[in-house]
Amino acid sequence: SLSWCLGAAFALFCGSSWPHADSALAPENEVPLRPTMWLPDGKITSITLPKGRTRRLYFTLKKKAMSVTVSPCDLQIEWSLAARTLKERPLKSLQSTKKSMPEVWWRGPGTENKMHSFTGNSVDSYSGPSHPHASIYILRLRCKLQSTQATVYLHEGLGPSGVYPLLPADPRVHPLGVGMTSVTLSWAPSASITSLPHTQKSYDYCVLVNSQQNHPSLCAAWESVRKEKDQKQGKKARTRGVTVWPMLKEWWWQQWATYPKPQSPPPSLTDDFADLQCACRGTESVCTVSELLPDTQYYFDVFVIDRLNDTSVSYKGTFARTHEEAQAAITTLREGELRWVTFNNRGSNSQQFFTFRPRGLQQSGLLTLQSCGGGDKIKVTVSSKGQVLTSQAVEADLTHIWLQGSPSYLIHLERERAGTGHASTALPGGLMASVKMQVSSAYHRRGVPSLPSTLQIKSFNRLRGCNSVTLAWMGTEERSLYCVYRRKVGKSEEEAGGAPAHTAPCQGPESRSDTERVLCKYFQELNPRRAVTTAVIGGLEPGMAYVFDVYLMRRWGIPIRYVSKTVKTRKEC
Repeated sequence: SLSWCLGAAFALFCGSSWPHADSALAPENEVPLRPTMWLPDGKITSITLPKGRTRRLYFTLKKKAMSVTVSPCDLQIEWSLAARTLKERPLKSLQSTKKSMPEVWWRGPGTENKMHSFTGNSVDSYSGPSHPHASIYILRLRCKLQSTQATVYLHEGLGPSGVYPLLPADPRVHPLGVGMTSVTLSWAPSASITSLPHTQKSYDYCVLVNSQQNHPSLCAAWESVRKEKDQKQGKKARTRGVTVWPMLKEWWWQQWATYPKPQSPPPSLTDDFADLQCACRGTESVCTVSELLPDTQYYFDVFVIDRLNDTSVSYKGTFARTHEEAQAAITTLREGELRWVTFNNRGSNSQQFFTFRPRGLQQSGLLTLQSCGGGDKIKVTVSSKGQVLTSQAVEADLTHIWLQGSPSYLIHLERERAGTGHASTALPGGLMASVKMQVSSAYHRRGVPSLPSTLQIKSFNRLRGCNSVTLAWMGTEERSLYCVYRRKVGKSEEEAGGAPAHTAPCQGPESRSDTERVLCKYFQELNPRRAVTTAVIGGLEPGMAYVFDVYLMRRWGIPIRYVSKTVKTRKEC
């Protein structure tokens, strides 16, 4: 059987020169090589175009004018319109029942005039008068890239056919506004929609969006969605099996114009293109496309759909890139800088980011924070290289965070409103602060600094005089600077109970006047139980009340403020 097949293949291959012979010498009963397809008037005709093959459609005219509209699906095609004129009447011997009339005219002597040609993937139309001496019109279509589809519509007579919706003079789509997750589009309305009464709703706009390209037609958009769906489902494209005799296969397809049906024909517009999810549908010429991704380029196409005639036309699509996500500003903290962190938006959560690079090879530092807002909950998160090192709440008492082992640190402060009716401490100049923060590189240090066992200030009644008082407070085993400030209590405050005005824990020595500072002294005691220091404050007026404040000044961290102490000097001594 193999030898018989090889012999048949050889015979067929040797006979491949038959169709190249002169048509006049061919047998009279030869089967036509081209299947004849008449193009009807007033009907949309769908055509399948095999790759590299030319499809021919024939028609004659009864009227003196015509318009031909060709709509490619998704690929670039070539099409041309020609008028063929017979010089003589066809021979009666050629008018066989086995030959179609266009085939007889094709064999007869005549001339052919090219009327129109176009190459592209957009809808194109030819309108004009009929050819004065045309016997038959020939419409040729071909796609070089791969097999595709197209639709053809013939309209005899003058004026628009009314089958396709009308586009405005400016068929462009304009982006009105671009946001991070949405784009607003506008376009000039179609006359097909504006001329209709409100009761008749046979036209719709359909806005499609994708992140790959603009589509010249609804058919192209549907093909794109179908291919994407096939890829997601893991479907492989159907391909013909490899034949043992490729020469035989090539000869066969050259001789017989068999046109395979498309695997998946596009749906009708009456099916609403279920796979194409329109971002906007209706008769409004403004559309806002939402739920987009930030920093992504999108392509937008607008189509006018005529559901009555099952047709559509496309505007000239546009594209836009959504905005990037708002990146939080990161502030660089300087060495030893004392910073007030404020949150302006009191109605919602807010956050701020800071970065710090410690000096020295040890890459260690000390972060000190203190909350100043009575109604706020402050949370601090310290991370390095994307890994969270610590996360804790910031209270009115000092919070110390030891930084060690990383070249840089990201400090994230987040505020959550705890309640209403509470306000942050007012600083000079009307500044509203929430957190007081300071960070410094810690040289030759192994941990957070030690704190006093108590922040109470003690006064001695026996050592109280008319012009001086004696104060005592607890210190630490580290050598630190202690500064004492005084303020005279006014009569109104004294009548009200002598309540000190500067009671906020965030108020540091930077908020005090230099005239209020009375002394500064260094103190150190290695035994914490005996770390008590005293100071005699002189130069006071008899019978006057004074508010005394003590601040522990350190090289690292925020100054520690002791609890204010009110002392009244004696009137008589």
